Amino acid sequence: MTDIRFPPGYRIEPLRREHRRSTFHSGQEQVDDWLANKALQNQEKHLSATKVLIDPVGTIAGFYTLATAQVDFADLPPELYRRLPRRNLPVAVLAWLGVRDGDQGQGLGRRLLAQALRDGYDAGQTFPFVAVILDCIDDKALTFYRRWDFRPLPGHNYRLFLSWSQLQAMATGC
Repeated sequence: MTDIRFPPGYRIEPLRREHRRSTFHSGQEQVDDWLANKALQNQEKHLSATKVLIDPVGTIAGFYTLATAQVDFADLPPELYRRLPRRNLPVAVLAWLGVRDGDQGQGLGRRLLAQALRDGYDAGQTFPFVAVILDCIDDKALTFYRRWDFRPLPGHNYRLFLSWSQLQAMATGC
């Protein structure tokens, strides 16, 4: 996970006002609406950070949004909170991830997820957290994230987590 390679001519960059967000279509209305109408505003308010994957002609081929949050220790599985304080604990949130519908099935989602996790790991060196959490939009997303060892939080089948130790192992190859 140290060097995420995108196809030739593709590049990752922070979302900016000049990116044509309204032309992005992933086939998921909620995902498209987030990018078109909310991602930049949340980023400008410093609530989240969105990075876009730009294709060789300069259009958005995909994106992901990261944020931070806190969860009550009791919402986590016992093996994760066993040695942690009994209070709200910091987590990284993979808030959104989308791939343009014409580019799906080409590995871009996998690469975007790897880059998002890499960014999260790097941020975790300065702002520690106990896990990455995300909410799946549907069964297809659930299957995708489960392949990356995300597991459901107790009592929340579509809210998944990846522990810091799992993330660290992915990032360092240990």
